[in-house]
Amino acid sequence: MSENGTRRVGPASVKQQKWWGWGAEGIEFSFADKPKFAPFVMDVIGVDVTKPAPRVAALSTYDIPASQLTDGLRAALVEGIGEENVVDDDEYRVIHAFGRGVRDLVRVRRGEFGRLPDVVVYPGSEDDVATIVAAATAADAVVIPYGGGSNIVGALEAVPTETRQVISINMGRMNKVLDIDEASGLARIEAGVLGPDMEIQLNAKGWTLGHFPDSFMWSTLGGWIATRSSGMQSDKYGDIADITRGLRMVMDGQVLVLRPLPSSSSGPSVREMVLGSEGRLGIITEATVNVHRLPPVREIQAYFFPTYDAGLEAMTELAASDAAPSITRIMDAAETAFSMANGKKSSRVSHLMNRAVQEVMTRKGWDLEKIALGFIGYEGTPVHVRYEKGLVGKIISRNGGMSVGKGPGALYDQKKYDIPYIRDFLLDRGIPADVSETATPWRLLKTMHDKTVAAAYKAMEEAGVQGFVMCHLSHSYHSGACQYFTFAINDSTEHNMESYDRVKRAIQQSFMDNGGTVSHHHGVGEEHSPWLDQDISPAGVFIQRKLFEGVDPDQRFNPGKIIHEGLPGISSNSVQPG
Repeated sequence: MSENGTRRVGPASVKQQKWWGWGAEGIEFSFADKPKFAPFVMDVIGVDVTKPAPRVAALSTYDIPASQLTDGLRAALVEGIGEENVVDDDEYRVIHAFGRGVRDLVRVRRGEFGRLPDVVVYPGSEDDVATIVAAATAADAVVIPYGGGSNIVGALEAVPTETRQVISINMGRMNKVLDIDEASGLARIEAGVLGPDMEIQLNAKGWTLGHFPDSFMWSTLGGWIATRSSGMQSDKYGDIADITRGLRMVMDGQVLVLRPLPSSSSGPSVREMVLGSEGRLGIITEATVNVHRLPPVREIQAYFFPTYDAGLEAMTELAASDAAPSITRIMDAAETAFSMANGKKSSRVSHLMNRAVQEVMTRKGWDLEKIALGFIGYEGTPVHVRYEKGLVGKIISRNGGMSVGKGPGALYDQKKYDIPYIRDFLLDRGIPADVSETATPWRLLKTMHDKTVAAAYKAMEEAGVQGFVMCHLSHSYHSGACQYFTFAINDSTEHNMESYDRVKRAIQQSFMDNGGTVSHHHGVGEEHSPWLDQDISPAGVFIQRKLFEGVDPDQRFNPGKIIHEGLPGISSNSVQPG
């Protein structure tokens, strides 16, 4: 039994998140050793987080829609992959019905389950996946691929009006590094492997993929490919679109095989069609990806800038220089304040050092409420790292910044995967919090930041809620960068998704109005589909629609994603974007 009184079933080798939140049961955020956190939240959002939060009710107390799985389809699945790998337990059906976006968690905690999958299946091989797809075709059923369950754009939920049987395909048993071509720097890896398990296998042989998204602990290789993921070290290793060289994907009656070639001129790229397809074209079973030898030196240096604008100028110059760091991250003043409030109580020595840094900033004439904290990562040989740090140091200095060493960078490295737990902690206390990210040319970065923050606060004012917005630059490219916005609102009412929608829409529309993309690395799903025609033009949407209709005319593979006819949550009173 789980701590909420629910039964655990399914293959023991497959890790599973809890049904009502992020991560495994028993792991949660605590501010007990962070004395500035509670006062900060009270100041910016107006909620006293020191008060106990109500517990989530046991799943058994909810009215869970019954499975519609027929005896015929069950028998075909059991015969094909084994009875132990065919699960229609209520808890597992609920878990596999949603990702871990804030809308998902609000709805599932309220028992608004929508269209649950009728069965969860666990293939152990590509042949198993082909067997499942064949059984689904024979039964006129729908299949939805499931990796780690970390998706936050509504890409895992069945269409609410779906009358056919729905099969969730959990890829968790397909979790092995199959082969490493050391001469080519390529690894063949099964699509269902979680990030940590993959890195353990690669590291044991001296290799790394170098892909570390915020969702790393609960996301898979196949999921990264299906959503065009980016990792924290993408400046060095590239996004998953750069990393993925070849792949295999089970379709209806056939298997797509793309060989791992370094480049190709074979017409419109089929590889690019699969990247970001969110399960609409088939089930990715394995990929051949670039891997790199583990670097002998890896460190993250912290820097302060007088303002976020100064930090953006430094990042712009850095992108045009000969330096090639692995991480370039700069927080605006609001996120810098949040990061400091989320820090542990300092020792006496650390406290004195922090005071010394602040005194230097004051002597420089900096406004401590406007400072921006940045992190830059370095990897390679000791000689290379020293060279890179020298180049970067000059750029930082020219833009008014200052280095504060490796200490803050080490702490950032340790807690970089903790943010989803903080999100759940806040949601427990009636504070919906979410993220939206976009990519913009360097010239437009400042405008995008300022106008998006202003749009979010205006939406909060219109909704009559207190809230907070913060942002950081997280991935740099030759021509521009990604900015990652986080917002939270104080609204614990039963209508809080209306307030949330107003703010979310304002942020997404600002992306469109100010030269950005609908999403940099989270994908489209249902959440971002309403803005797609503004992002890629109506003609671009037409091309995508014809691709999906041509490959999957029966809409058997994860229908309703990317090209989505409704709005997130399928709410009839939702306001159209614009």
